[in-house]
Amino acid sequence: MELEHLTGLEYSFETVVDDSITASSVGSGGIDVLSTPSMILLFEQASMDAVQSSLPEGYTTVGIKVDIEHLSATPVGETVTARATVKEVDGRRIVYCVTASDEHGIIGEGTHIRFVINLDRFMKKLSERNRKTGLDKNA
Repeated sequence: MELEHLTGLEYSFETVVDDSITASSVGSGGIDVLSTPSMILLFEQASMDAVQSSLPEGYTTVGIKVDIEHLSATPVGETVTARATVKEVDGRRIVYCVTASDEHGIIGEGTHIRFVINLDRFMKKLSERNRKTGLDKNA
């Protein structure tokens, strides 16, 4: 499967920081600001959405690595823009440049790597593994 055409694709979206994504709510600190885990989730969503419509039917991406810096705090009520740009494609491995910003500037940046998978094949392998380990609830 050729995926080089994905290089340069970009996606961004905005979200308002609410109580559900603060550090105090997700358990990553006791402060009512955008949590680092929530910022990572925004990066994952933007990265996935950047390429999903360009993938063949039955394929999606899964995150395999995140290397980011959370540079500035964003309080509840402020708008955050998450952006992902495909920087490199190597086989089924996609490297993204990710940034998050609020009204005051960049609040986070880094690199995110995702891998293109065939969803049916992935779920079959997962089911087989779960059956072997006794985790399959349908067995």
